[in-house]
Amino acid sequence: MKGFKAFLLRGNVVDLAVGVVIGIAFGVVITAFVKDLVTPLIAALGGKPDFASLYFTVNNSKFLYGDFLNALLAFALIAAVIYFFVVL
Repeated sequence: MKGFKAFLLRGNVVDLAVGVVIGIAFGVVITAFVKDLVTPLIAALGGKPDFASLYFTVNNSKFLYGDFLNALLAFALIAAVIYFFVVL
């Protein structure tokens, strides 16, 4: 048990845990930013209130692609921010 505690308290493990927690929180913030601010602005240009209501139908099956667009935009923003943090 003593060895496991020493392993957990080493700098690398604690730093990694802090980084993962901050990364998850950052992802939640960016997702909310995209869903609540960015996509309504973009969708307003197209005359829709937001992307969540976008869908297409094939043989009476409804494919909701609006949430996928929100997730794609959130991923692109997170990737861009991480890229700029690493490069700069």
